[in-house]
Amino acid sequence: MTDQAAVMICGHGSRDKAAVDEFNQLSVRLKDKLPGHDIESGFLEFAEPVIRTGLEKLKARGAKKIVCLPGMLFAAGHVKNDLPSEINTFAAENPDIELIFGRDLAIDPKMLKAAEARVREAIDAASDDVDIKDTLLMVVGRGTNDPDANSNISKVARMLWEGIGVGWAEVSFSGVAFPLVDAGLERAVKLGYKRIVVFPYFLFTGILVRRIFKWVDEAAEKFPDVEFVKAGYLNDQDHVINTFVERFHQALDGGESNAMNCQLCKYREQVLGFEDEQGMAQVGHHHHVVGAGVEENAEDRGVFLGRGHGHKHDHHHHHHHDHDHGHAHSHDHGHAHSHDHGHAHSHDHDHAHSHDHHHAHHHHDHAHDHGDGSDAKS
Repeated sequence: MTDQAAVMICGHGSRDKAAVDEFNQLSVRLKDKLPGHDIESGFLEFAEPVIRTGLEKLKARGAKKIVCLPGMLFAAGHVKNDLPSEINTFAAENPDIELIFGRDLAIDPKMLKAAEARVREAIDAASDDVDIKDTLLMVVGRGTNDPDANSNISKVARMLWEGIGVGWAEVSFSGVAFPLVDAGLERAVKLGYKRIVVFPYFLFTGILVRRIFKWVDEAAEKFPDVEFVKAGYLNDQDHVINTFVERFHQALDGGESNAMNCQLCKYREQVLGFEDEQGMAQVGHHHHVVGAGVEENAEDRGVFLGRGHGHKHDHHHHHHHDHDHGHAHSHDHGHAHSHDHGHAHSHDHDHAHSHDHHHAHHHHDHAHDHGDGSDAKS
């Protein structure tokens, strides 16, 4: 047994082996940054080990306090729903272990620095005859059914636009939300910029990143007078790793620094266009693909379009869910939990509402969709 808090890195999971391999490097990097802390990682879907296995390993090695860090970019369905379900179930069965749930990576100066690095790398590697003011930046998000999480992509794009000084910035998504990348590029070309840099705001590679780059190739062939440049995804840059380390310490500290954004949560407030989802029951929904397996160069099974997408796409993708949610997402409850049921959780959301539940599940009056993440969680 150790007095040091253990760390459980919780990923979404992917059918793609390369995505899973890259995600697993997180634990390697974090061990260097957090010496003396026992660290495991696991996945909600497809890949192994599953989150439960990682928690059991930490328990077997004597952990009495475990900080669970979502390996996801933003607060959408999985951190609002599936991760709390996994963690609280384990907590209810192990009341002598304190489990603390960290927040998502979110909008953070370090994450913006990581994003800037990828965009500048792409611009530096491009031709020299296009001025920065003649460059359009397309920031691509995973796409979710949570408008608050989707809006974060717009904020990232705006921050990069002003920070780097490109001529224009646009936003598109790999699935669920709109516009999709192919439609977004069609519209972007009409703005007349000589160069379009496409930046996947994803943690790791996988099916969805390859889908994005395929759309870029198709646009480049269709519009030969425009220079299309593919920027790399975030990966395990120091800025990203340092954000995880900060989330670990914030989780231990508790309070405001570990709080999620509840003001625009569609399950807590009547958010425009999603009024009917306020107060929906929260249940897990990933169980049918837990540990379902991974494959080399996993096939893209097509684009899933979410609600409110009022028009049809006539591209080659079939509109069914490939279930490989490339990011990020994540509705970190920004709290270490404690439902007064013996296992040290503590529902200090640092926001004005109360939770009177004495059970092992997060019924935060949050019901959650299944549309977030990066291929290995994003």
